[in-house]
Amino acid sequence: MSEGHSPAAGPARLNTSVAHNARVWNHWLGGRDHYEVDRQVGEQVAGMFLVIREVARADRGFLGRAVRLLAAERGIRQFLDIGTGLPTAENTHEIAQRIAPESRIVYVDNDPIVLAHARALLTSSPEGVTDYLDADVRDPDGIVRRAAETLDLTRPVAVLLLGVLNFVPDTAEAREIVRRLMAAVPAGSPLVLTHPTYDRDVGGEGNVAAMEFWNAHATPPITARGRAEIAGFLDGLELVEPGLVPCSQWRAEPASAAPVPQFGVVAVKP
Repeated sequence: MSEGHSPAAGPARLNTSVAHNARVWNHWLGGRDHYEVDRQVGEQVAGMFLVIREVARADRGFLGRAVRLLAAERGIRQFLDIGTGLPTAENTHEIAQRIAPESRIVYVDNDPIVLAHARALLTSSPEGVTDYLDADVRDPDGIVRRAAETLDLTRPVAVLLLGVLNFVPDTAEAREIVRRLMAAVPAGSPLVLTHPTYDRDVGGEGNVAAMEFWNAHATPPITARGRAEIAGFLDGLELVEPGLVPCSQWRAEPASAAPVPQFGVVAVKP
């Protein structure tokens, strides 16, 4: 946030003494909803990992391209966006409802500062619906049960997991979360996923020290994974071209966009 601006007051569990991912990410994207501790940690990480702002922007750009593809070309009208983060410009509902005003979107996050802002900022077109759930990705069954109050789970639902499975350190648990979510939606439902990596061929070696610093000074702790581990989340799904690639290069313009150490993929339940 800029000087003199404070995030809206949230529930009692809001801790402003420790940097939090949603607020630091907002800082990297040039937003205003963060505290001094978030700026300090964010700048330290940026000094250690010089491309982190490019990663944040690439992840956001991937979101826009993926939602536009699904809404405009695939006819998807329902979106379950888990780990949405703080609202910024071009949120999922804005993109989807610009193409199809009747689109229905459910956002899910467990950060109290996101909750405080979401109720005011995540509005909807008159024809569509936007809802927000205060829930944790580690409770996929609970998320699905509550999302079903807004979404029709007999029709395709796009499940968005952008930069959220990296907060589930156990890979088997993360894989089970994806399996349960995709088991709850019908054929034709896409999974939209981004995930940070240590893979050297896309510059991921710079993540190592930065993530160690993050895990010592901020919350929640983060885990990077290799391409093969991330591909394991896609078992049984059909990848949309160009498959699992750096999110900066997924259907990007220009096609020569530089890679970032954050993979992105869209895959569809057959």
